[in-house]
Amino acid sequence: MGHRPFVMWPDKRLRSPAAPVAAITDETRAIWDEMIEAMEAMPGVGLAAVQLGIMQALAVVDASEDRGQAVRMANPEVLHASVQMREHDEASPNLPGVWARISRPRAVTVRFLNAAGEVEERDFVGLWATSVQHQIDHLNGRMYFDRLSKLKRDRLVAKARKLAR
Repeated sequence: MGHRPFVMWPDKRLRSPAAPVAAITDETRAIWDEMIEAMEAMPGVGLAAVQLGIMQALAVVDASEDRGQAVRMANPEVLHASVQMREHDEASPNLPGVWARISRPRAVTVRFLNAAGEVEERDFVGLWATSVQHQIDHLNGRMYFDRLSKLKRDRLVAKARKLAR
């Protein structure tokens, strides 16, 4: 099938909040399918619709060992985050060739509209929690490197620009 290209940093869409999804439709399901295809092709453990230039609050996450366990989410929001933090190397296809070690809550409870159009609350732990928080950042117009100090962020973006030349 193929998927649309990733939006490249510093495209302003990556800094814009995604629009809430009113209802789950066949179009929504088709977008999720395209997002899962793009996520698998990276390969990655999550993707937000804005990364493909789709300005809707849609995300997919699959941190399973075997794959094929993608959680489809519309309008995801963190209800509760653990005090215990977890560090993980994060990257994005929107700024290829670079990554940074980011500290986020180890576990989160997230509310979202699921593929059936029902409100669901689910706990995510470890890599699942890291990925879902990373995707929610994207949907809010934030990149993972926004969680770094200004110096580290500037170095990361400069390195990515150099690699892109």
